[in-house]
Amino acid sequence: MLNWNEYLQLLVSLVSVVDPIGVIPIFISLTINRTPAERIRTAIVCAASVATVLFIALLAGEPILHFFGIGLPAFRVAAGILVLLMGLSMLHASHDRARHTPEERAESYEKDSIAVVPLAIPMLSGPGAISAAIVYGHMEYSWSHYLLVGAVILSVSGLVLVALLSATKIAEVMGYTGMNIVTRVMGLILVSIAVEFIAKGLAELFPILTKSVA
Repeated sequence: MLNWNEYLQLLVSLVSVVDPIGVIPIFISLTINRTPAERIRTAIVCAASVATVLFIALLAGEPILHFFGIGLPAFRVAAGILVLLMGLSMLHASHDRARHTPEERAESYEKDSIAVVPLAIPMLSGPGAISAAIVYGHMEYSWSHYLLVGAVILSVSGLVLVALLSATKIAEVMGYTGMNIVTRVMGLILVSIAVEFIAKGLAELFPILTKSVA
């Protein structure tokens, strides 16, 4: 089983990729004409959807990769590149198209329910979060490991719920500048994690690299 530091790294990684603080301005703009009860319901459904998507990635990720003939080392490198691009985008406090496109955001204003699409998918539990869940979830194969990763996923979805329920207050206290600072810090963490993803994936794909370093 992985040590506690690696589960903590998973928690930090998922929180950084999901970035519940960064989605607050979008949540406020999409729910500005909704009642408080509707906002609460949207936040609950969104958090539950994030947890569902990440649990599916955890349990079904590797079988799907095997179905397409993709090995975990190759997927780890691809996930690292994706997370790296997201981290670089967050360093500039901008939302990259890997999360959602401007067309998707414009369309979401016309939807009655925006909790699942586009908030949960793809803004919060998008390709980066799904990739991280698959990579970390299949580093070990034991029930205790899956339970701990599941606990991390529930913790992240809980943070999403708290952030969305407190969106207005957080925006008033932090302001857009403060939220952008948090997003940039998360982006720096993501870049570091992405480099580790890529390094480990390349080491598994090309064992000669580790021998030459040794």
